[in-house]
Amino acid sequence: MWGQKEGNEVLEDIWRVGVRLRSPGSGNGGGKHCLRTGTNASGHLKAARDAISLSVTLELELMDVRLVKAATNGDAEEMERLVNDETEAVLLGETERRSNCLHIASIYGHTDFCARVLQQLISSPDPSSVSSLLSATNSYGETPLLTAVKNGRESLACQFLLREYVRHGLHDAIQSRDDGHGSNVLHYAIRNGNEELALELIQAEPALSVTLFVAVLRGGGFKRVYTRLLDIEGSAYNGTNASNALHAAVKYNHEDFATQLVQKRADVARQLSRQQDGKGDTPMHLIAHFNRVNILEVMLDFDQSLGYESNSVPLLFSAASRGHVDFARALLKYCPDAPYSNNIGKTCLHEAVYHNQMEFVQFILEENSSLRKLVNMQLTMVPDEHITVAEEDTHRYGDTALHLAVEKCNPKMVRALLHHPDIDITVINEKNCAAIWKLSHSDNYAKTINWNKIFWLILDKDSRAETDIYNLHEEIKNKVIAASREAVKSLTETYTGNTSLVAILIATITFAAAFTLPGGYSSSAESEGLPIMAKKVAFQAFLIFDTLGMCSSLAVAFICVIARWMDFEFLLHYRSLTKKLMWFAYMTTTLAFATGLYTVLSPRVHWLHLQILDVILRRRFLSIPSEFRGAT
Repeated sequence: MWGQKEGNEVLEDIWRVGVRLRSPGSGNGGGKHCLRTGTNASGHLKAARDAISLSVTLELELMDVRLVKAATNGDAEEMERLVNDETEAVLLGETERRSNCLHIASIYGHTDFCARVLQQLISSPDPSSVSSLLSATNSYGETPLLTAVKNGRESLACQFLLREYVRHGLHDAIQSRDDGHGSNVLHYAIRNGNEELALELIQAEPALSVTLFVAVLRGGGFKRVYTRLLDIEGSAYNGTNASNALHAAVKYNHEDFATQLVQKRADVARQLSRQQDGKGDTPMHLIAHFNRVNILEVMLDFDQSLGYESNSVPLLFSAASRGHVDFARALLKYCPDAPYSNNIGKTCLHEAVYHNQMEFVQFILEENSSLRKLVNMQLTMVPDEHITVAEEDTHRYGDTALHLAVEKCNPKMVRALLHHPDIDITVINEKNCAAIWKLSHSDNYAKTINWNKIFWLILDKDSRAETDIYNLHEEIKNKVIAASREAVKSLTETYTGNTSLVAILIATITFAAAFTLPGGYSSSAESEGLPIMAKKVAFQAFLIFDTLGMCSSLAVAFICVIARWMDFEFLLHYRSLTKKLMWFAYMTTTLAFATGLYTVLSPRVHWLHLQILDVILRRRFLSIPSEFRGAT
């Protein structure tokens, strides 16, 4: 084996040249094997150096580290010195990610560096290497032009690189979609907001296709871009989630695009206007969703049949759910008999009432409205096994808008419907119920102000409904009583848990107080173990109150254990009794504290114990009557 010094010299030569050796026809590993053979054999230093110098049979791959630094910093002078030291071939080196010096310089926007690199290659013995360098793609699928655009280097891309690509006829490189996302340089120019660059790209390469969806999403600032793309035959219109450019134009209110589309691409406009996105909405449905009256007029002036588009959800139905009266007026101006109901007979009036869109309801109920016939129309099931019915509509077959307004407990909506001259409040649904009986389904609103308003509105409208109203009143009363009983049981269960906890706590306190007596125990021989203050009246009162407090709290805890939840009458008496016993336990415990404190303080601090007794006893006894009244 050669010495360490000689081995280091070879490694320095390999690093300086910056190449990975590959012998012809041996694949990626052949050169490495050749070099490894030379460097492992003792005394073969010259063979290793010769292997490095065989540029005819070796392919340059790894970029010289000095070139990497020069490209990063935009140091063209350092690059030229490197070429003078080596050859122009050093400029063709690549990083591990297959990026060449133009890729690196494009990341940082070094226009002068890129220009001088190309000048060096043009003046080299092989000028065709310029095309190789410009069209090379790195492991990310990017050409130098695409790298510059992705990194927002507009001036480099527009003023230099694009012109060089066109001059060298590299049309395929401009159209490359190898970045892994199926996007080309025009996509990224538009997404990055580079309108001028996008126009330059379209001018330089008309075949450079990009979906108009991307351009329209960018808005009015890219009007010139999508106008130019509309002029190109074969431009794409599709977008994400099955949506198209017209979906995007409607969403962001680009009326100009819709106008140009119907003027320049009429057949495409008809196709796009009926195309459903991933949610099943066509652009016409989005016009209704977003209330784009201006775009609606453009589309209906172009093709009136678009106003009759339904796809199971009519346009009026979509507008009603959002209360877009302006859209409905404009649509009916072009299509007076536009569809107004879905596949189960649910009309736009039903939908407006369901979503509490009062303005839309009033629009339908107008005197000269072409939709006034909907006022008594019932929701009916179409016998079709392929129709999917929403769960909230399964119990509403035969309901009119009035039925639904009563069920929603909306008195304003009910009043508006009742004031319509064509209203018929006697219409019954498939469950044989008139609108008034929908109040029985409004459990959450029962006996509220709105509920009672509707109750009297219907009675005033038709006195014949008096019997129905009486029966309804009795049914609701029974429902409220039953619900109240269930609520009492639930609340009593919570009350029992809290009460039993407090009762046990009081019992524990009073029990402990009985053995930690005020004044302590006597240690004299005659009365050893007896309370010192046993003969005082205050002490005896303390014992009585403490015992009463402990017994009453234990009684409450015991009653909580034997409570019967299913017996409503028992629960009523149970709560009354436990409340009284708990207040008695509070009172006796407080009195035990007061008398115990009096026993200890009275011999020495006479004024203090009187103040304490006054505060405790006065507040306690004054509160007894109100507490017991509340417990009954």
